[in-house]
Amino acid sequence: MIKKVIMQRPTRAEGIEGSLPLPSVHFPGLLTFEAAARHLNFARAAAEVGVTPTAVSRTIKSMEAQLNVRLFNRTTRSVSLTEAGASLNAALAPALALIRDSLSQVLLATDQPSGTVRLNSSYVAYRILIEPHLSAFMEKFPLINVEVSLDNHLGDIVNAGFDIGMRMGKRVQNDMVAVPLGAAQKRIVVAAPDYFSTRVEPQTLEQLLEHNCIRQRYSVGGRFFEWKFEDGGQMVQIDVQGRFIFDEMRSVLDAAIQGQGLGFVFEDFAKQALENGTLSQILKPHSGMDDAFHLYYPHRKHMPGKLRAFVDFMRSANEVGTL
Repeated sequence: MIKKVIMQRPTRAEGIEGSLPLPSVHFPGLLTFEAAARHLNFARAAAEVGVTPTAVSRTIKSMEAQLNVRLFNRTTRSVSLTEAGASLNAALAPALALIRDSLSQVLLATDQPSGTVRLNSSYVAYRILIEPHLSAFMEKFPLINVEVSLDNHLGDIVNAGFDIGMRMGKRVQNDMVAVPLGAAQKRIVVAAPDYFSTRVEPQTLEQLLEHNCIRQRYSVGGRFFEWKFEDGGQMVQIDVQGRFIFDEMRSVLDAAIQGQGLGFVFEDFAKQALENGTLSQILKPHSGMDDAFHLYYPHRKHMPGKLRAFVDFMRSANEVGTL
């Protein structure tokens, strides 16, 4: 006897044995969640995705209702991810990054890269190498926005949500792709003319010890920048002293302009002050050389078109000999 068995497709309500029905969370909601999880601030997430903070809050509440789980802990002062929210973001963020990169590649192929390039840089590096060329870049790539964050600390650009960073090459992490931007930086001694109204200008490196030298640290509480010079084919370090200590070169430059002492700064950074006469170079036969600044970004299988456009443009704009 033949037994007849009728196979039927399970209905949506029945589901499939061993699996759960997927909630209908829309793609824009996932983008909003990822932005909120990255910024941990609904207002910043709203600005990024182009909606109001209220709309972000509604989207998150809708997702939580659909998933039947709380994704964020929210108070009047702070926003943090729950364990479920952190787990979702850990899986979602790389997937969205891959989607964005793929779309950027398509746009790059049509010569129309778009999106926002998020750059973290020291102020000095930005002022010397990026700011002079930013207007030309924006004009050439009208679909790309640039968001710049300036600080003097070497942090984790990936976890902080940046696409690219810019620091001295020797300070870049080994697991990053690093490309030099411009030439090696030349350091010179500068002072305001008023500083020597009651003092004698030094003629030798040793005479720097008789002057108030404005010193700079690499970071808060970090070690000092060394005053190293080339002298007769040898490297000479002078252990200068002074009453002012800063962790930013722009503060060193400002103090020197105000006649507070001698500064040891990048020649390119002091260019305007030297040209308008508010500063003069001291000990011209002697200078120090530092590394070149580097753009750096994480290794990726597919480099986003917006990032490729930014790196290529800035490298070309800062080529040695380019006017």
